Amino acid sequence: NIQTPKYIKFFNISIYGINQQLTIIQQLLLRFRKLPYPGDQAFLHKTFPGDFIWAVGTAAYQVEGAFEKDGKGLSIWDTFTRGGNRMATGDVGSDSYHNIRADVRAIRQLEVSHYRFSLSWSRIFPNGTRGSYNEIGTNYYRTLIRKLKENRVQPVVTLYHWDLPDHLQQTLGGWSNPDLVEIFRDYADFCFQTFGEDVKYWITIDNPFVVARHGYGTGVVAPGIKNDPDLPFRVGHNLLKAHAAAWHLYDRHYRPLQQGKVSMALSSHWIKPSRTSLESLRECQCSLDHVLGWFARPLFTDGDYPPCMKARLGSRLPTFTQEEREQVRGTADFFALSHGATLSFQLINDSLKFGQQEDLDLRMLLYWVNAEYDKPYVLGNTKTEDPKHMYYLKRFIAETLKSIVIDGVNVIGYTAWSLIDGFEWHREYGIRRGLYYVDFNTPDVKREPKTSATFYRQIRNGFPELPENRPAQGVFPCDFAWGVSANSIQVDVFVLWICVCQRRKESWEVTEDLFFYSLYVIQSLPPSLKVDDIRLIGVNHFHFSLNWSALVPTGDVAHPNTTLLGYYRCFTRQLLKANITPVVTLWHHTRQRSSLPAPLDNANKWLNRSDTTPEAFADYARLCYRELGAHVKMWITLNEPNDEMVSYQEGHQMLRAHALAWHAYHREFRQTQGGQVSLALHMDWVEPAFSFSREDVEPAKRVLDFRIGWFAEPIFGSGDYPLGMRSWLRQLNSLDLPVFNEEDRQLVKGTYDFFAISHFSTKLVTHAKEDSYTYTAMLEVQHMIDTTWIMSPRPVVPWGLRKALNWVREHYSHVPVYVMANGVQEDPARFKDSLRVYYLYNYINEALKAYTLDGVNLKGYFAYALSDQRDPGFGLYGQVHEEVIIKVSLSNYRNIIQHNGFPIQGAAPQQCPSLPQPCLGCHVLEKRPVVGFLTLVAQKFKHYPLRPLFCALIMSLSIFHSNQQSLSE
Repeated sequence: NIQTPKYIKFFNISIYGINQQLTIIQQLLLRFRKLPYPGDQAFLHKTFPGDFIWAVGTAAYQVEGAFEKDGKGLSIWDTFTRGGNRMATGDVGSDSYHNIRADVRAIRQLEVSHYRFSLSWSRIFPNGTRGSYNEIGTNYYRTLIRKLKENRVQPVVTLYHWDLPDHLQQTLGGWSNPDLVEIFRDYADFCFQTFGEDVKYWITIDNPFVVARHGYGTGVVAPGIKNDPDLPFRVGHNLLKAHAAAWHLYDRHYRPLQQGKVSMALSSHWIKPSRTSLESLRECQCSLDHVLGWFARPLFTDGDYPPCMKARLGSRLPTFTQEEREQVRGTADFFALSHGATLSFQLINDSLKFGQQEDLDLRMLLYWVNAEYDKPYVLGNTKTEDPKHMYYLKRFIAETLKSIVIDGVNVIGYTAWSLIDGFEWHREYGIRRGLYYVDFNTPDVKREPKTSATFYRQIRNGFPELPENRPAQGVFPCDFAWGVSANSIQVDVFVLWICVCQRRKESWEVTEDLFFYSLYVIQSLPPSLKVDDIRLIGVNHFHFSLNWSALVPTGDVAHPNTTLLGYYRCFTRQLLKANITPVVTLWHHTRQRSSLPAPLDNANKWLNRSDTTPEAFADYARLCYRELGAHVKMWITLNEPNDEMVSYQEGHQMLRAHALAWHAYHREFRQTQGGQVSLALHMDWVEPAFSFSREDVEPAKRVLDFRIGWFAEPIFGSGDYPLGMRSWLRQLNSLDLPVFNEEDRQLVKGTYDFFAISHFSTKLVTHAKEDSYTYTAMLEVQHMIDTTWIMSPRPVVPWGLRKALNWVREHYSHVPVYVMANGVQEDPARFKDSLRVYYLYNYINEALKAYTLDGVNLKGYFAYALSDQRDPGFGLYGQVHEEVIIKVSLSNYRNIIQHNGFPIQGAAPQQCPSLPQPCLGCHVLEKRPVVGFLTLVAQKFKHYPLRPLFCALIMSLSIFHSNQQSLSE
């Protein structure tokens, strides 16, 4: 339908033009097929080419100041900032006019090879023309260029960065007048002649889109004109012709001797479709055409405007004569591209998004430029919203590297914007984008490097692959615990029928007919995962949680739910028969519900008077040890109690409850049962945002003290809370943290047999407050993420697990460590769950590094979670209606388990003792076919005694492990 005459007439373009645009769109769609998701989004550890240009930039009006000194004329910005409701000016700015040495020193400290700056037209020609020549202003730039060359820094000079001499605006109407084409050519001629021997890169005009649309359309920037909706297009027309005139001048008269390059700096957003439709893709193309293509297509393609602009604007858009097309086409020696949050859409031009979604994706933009404009040389000029947030800088540089290495885009340089803080155009001094902080209140306008400057200086070679970045090869020990975890499990009705009815076989009449009838009822219920489903994964351990409120509904262990206890007893026995070791949590903390028995839940929960709850928990633990301990040799008392929503007083009682439960096992059950008991802590890693800054190392340590040390130090360490935690709260005059008396200290200290952690992701922290929504006032830390990380929805940061494991080793020596839960949330509908495959491979590989390289006493790894049914989005098993689906990640995890890690290719296989074979008769009942059901029901139902029929019906109910429902015998 695209190629119908109606479509062609509407867009006024040829079928060839349509197909050409669709080819580019198809290339964009195919773009990420080069590397499968999410590998294409993973961080790339590679280096830039040896001749890659590293630069930093500024603009004259933003930083120079001295707006009337030494004969300088007024610019349109000098006039604009004095009109309307403007509150600030660039009269002083960063005062670079008087601080050449300070600026050059900062450039030298960054170790960049190039410095991009702009010339103030009105400082050289105060009224805009050669007749008003100002020698002193010209000498300022001569001195700057000489100082740069003395420090082996190459100048990249912009002739026009938005600051037109005001005299030209007042007398001629500025860029709306075609006469400015020749005036600009003459100004460029002087600059080429005066500075050209030392300048090899020239930018004629910076961001003509902003000049035309916002200077002469919206009026938000100088000269502030906004009364003619068609004027921006006439201005853009003149800007293109002025650039072309300057380029041809250089090409004919200066290039043979000076050997430089000339271009126009264009800026652009990136736009992605709001819907997966061809129409949305066309609108994305049109959006890019109206911003970047407006100037790029005439320069790099055919000397004319994009078809989409011509079709939608019609006569509002000026036309080029054939001679003018030839004059404009090809007048760029490289593609100077600017991209960032404060560029084209800084003024929120929703009308140019055409209903699509803007996205900060420099890599896709570079790919589009490469495809659209036939592989030009690209000189990137990135401007970022917040320079203190160096991770935007890291992200853009990383995307540039991927464009070079993976996409084959010929990017030759990168310019970070900007060198120093300055006057930020329509935002005045409201934001700071410099790599160097400028104190505008000091007499010498002092410059200080920010963390982003330190980062930019260190990134010269890109991101080389260090030994810690490479995947590890090796295997775990033979007795390594491979497991899978689930928050809770749905009671398996079939197993329950076997357990209870077979147990009473002597007194009840259990016939084969009854068995088949019960099977039919079970099969009509929603599915629940069987032991065989766990065994299919290849694990040798299974971790699940009991529910205190369901097992002891009244809170009195003298009256437990014996049916549910019987089920768990049978379930754990079935696991053992399948060579799967049960790992059982007594109490799993959740924010949604306490899972405490009703009498305790209604009475201040863990803060019950007279220590009722900790003692009740110890009694509940004894019940579970006694009833299940024959089959369970690995116990978790409390799972993830160290939640930031838990008060310090509640946490104190939880510590006592854990300790009482541990001592109960140690004194009463360990000798006969031979098991182990500990608790599992949530331990996402916390990394300093700027690891080279002590100011951020301390906040990261503080967060770890409050999140992990809070529970870990009393048990695994000193028997008291971390010193850093106490001293910080004391500094805040807070009395919230309880004090351990000697009795409690002795009670809690050493109550562990292993260190178990749940780990999912990593966060960054800094001391500098930037966003109140992610700032923790009590700890005085700002939480952040690295924008290069894969998100889903939490960051995927494999090395964070290795750091967490090393934290445990460094603080508590060689304590045995288990990763009790590790997983990623992914769309449950994605059964080819490539993100989970990537996640498990890389996190397990980091665990291997911790074991083999760092000496962490790692004993086991548990993937989270078993099924989407109980843990939505995390499961190795998915579910559609009543059908259980095996995801791709399950087989990948099984493969890692079968190889016990990542064996060295060609190495001899690991020799491990053979495991005992599973019980051959354990699952015979499960595998009996359901046949003859209707006949059996019709002929034999009347023969069933009442009690066996009652048993069959009751056992066919699906009993859920929840607060709301418990079924007593």
